[in-house]
Amino acid sequence: MMENYPSFDVVIAGAGNAALGAALTAAERGARVVVLESSPQEFRGGNSRHTRNFRCMHDAPTNVQTEAYKEDEYFTDLMRVTGGQTNEELARMTIRESPKCFDWMKSQGVRFQPSLSGTLHLGRTNAFFLGGGKALMNSYFAAARKRGITVLYDTEVIGLDIAGGVFRGVTVQQKKGEPFQIKGRALVCAAGGFESNLEWLREAWGPPAENFIVRGTRYNRGKVLKLLLEQGVEQIGDPTQCHAVAVDGRAPQYDGGIVTRLDCVPLGIVVNNRGERFYDEGEDLWPKRYAIWGRMVAEQPDQIAFSIIDSQVIGRFMPSIFPAIRANSIGELAAKLGLPVDAVLATVERYNRSVVPGRFDHNKLDDCRTEGLTPQKSHWALAIDQPPFFGYPLRPGITFTYLAVKVNCKAAVLMQDGRAARNILAAGEIMAGNILGKGYLAGLGMTIGIVFGRIAGEEAARAAAE
Repeated sequence: MMENYPSFDVVIAGAGNAALGAALTAAERGARVVVLESSPQEFRGGNSRHTRNFRCMHDAPTNVQTEAYKEDEYFTDLMRVTGGQTNEELARMTIRESPKCFDWMKSQGVRFQPSLSGTLHLGRTNAFFLGGGKALMNSYFAAARKRGITVLYDTEVIGLDIAGGVFRGVTVQQKKGEPFQIKGRALVCAAGGFESNLEWLREAWGPPAENFIVRGTRYNRGKVLKLLLEQGVEQIGDPTQCHAVAVDGRAPQYDGGIVTRLDCVPLGIVVNNRGERFYDEGEDLWPKRYAIWGRMVAEQPDQIAFSIIDSQVIGRFMPSIFPAIRANSIGELAAKLGLPVDAVLATVERYNRSVVPGRFDHNKLDDCRTEGLTPQKSHWALAIDQPPFFGYPLRPGITFTYLAVKVNCKAAVLMQDGRAARNILAAGEIMAGNILGKGYLAGLGMTIGIVFGRIAGEEAARAAAE
């Protein structure tokens, strides 16, 4: 096949939101583009196909977002969840560019809808894709076909030809056949992190990684990331930091996606396998704090925890695809969950005694809290005393890792000597650690991906033309 395409202007490694954003932008500027996707066609799109929205700044209401969400508030939210571990220049640029991406995505056939009702709190801050991430990616691929972009599936990048920080070509391996080379004038690396490489996760986390669940694609094994680091590209970020949420403990090892996420955590209590609470379930609104729970569950014995709620909050959260475990008493529920009954009974009793009555409102930071309890529950504290009772097992669900290649504001990767590579760009999860040192804001990964994808595509086309 490749005899007909001996070289391209722009080579894109990856096929998710960031990669297709780069591919379409480069093609718009006249570049001949090839997209290399390691997955088969039916699993194309990386983690992006599991998404629902992206976080977008706006100064006034839009047809899919309410009120306003301005730059300073957006940046404050980011600083709050990362604890300041972010590159402010890159972060603010991402925020400012997000409204332009909204319009550009629509020009590629992407359609949007208002946010869902319930506990998501995202109607003001995030723009939702009509049909979710799979529809988003299908729109991108349809646009790519119209622009004559070549997409090769089952094609893994196994080698990079880089000399003196200048890209010349890639070596790829398809599912069947011998490795071969594709020459190119510029490279965009948008192949994700290493979250589905369990060996690499074990290097970072040790034995706890054995109990991790990968929410997204099994094909993000970090091959391109590792090749770049071996070629002298500067790395940034902690290999143990990641977007990790609490997912249903019954979820599959890979590709469970968003339907395995558990949104009931703020509405009850969470205990470990000793029946003990270990963190404030009501610390903040869900979109700002949900991504800390995967990491905290990972730090518990055997990397498992359990969410316990009662009938008062049923219908106030989006449930897991798996049914809750139900019982008519706390003791019966503890036994069904395999927890020490006496310990759970004591935990629930202490919690119920500490609840200070207030006006419950799961849509905002209400005044229902605990007093004299460690750890406290800051908001949405209701006594768990209305049968039947429900429980869900929780496991750490890894979405993507934050170990990344360092980039500048033009998406160029930086070499270890501080120089920017002339024709090597990066976008998406492979560079998101520049902005996300830790923590997460709902929808921000997609924003980073499309902002840097478009920049990388433009810069790659420019480099190829020089």
